[in-house]
Amino acid sequence: MLGLRMPELLVIGLIVLLLFGPGKLAGLGQGLGEGIRGFKKALSGEDEKPVNPPASAPSDKSGPGGGTPA
Repeated sequence: MLGLRMPELLVIGLIVLLLFGPGKLAGLGQGLGEGIRGFKKALSGEDEKPVNPPASAPSDKSGPGGGTPA
């Protein structure tokens, strides 16, 4: 793994913690987890919903300008 052992990983983690702070790291981890979860759902097909075309408005055959004469 790129020659990184536990002491090097701990130093990197400590530097990241000092740069971003614990609050931002928690939000970053949460966002990353939600992204991975959504990606897995999309791959497995759980997120598929039947696509219903939008209901079309009744067609007005009187032309441009409206249906009621002035």
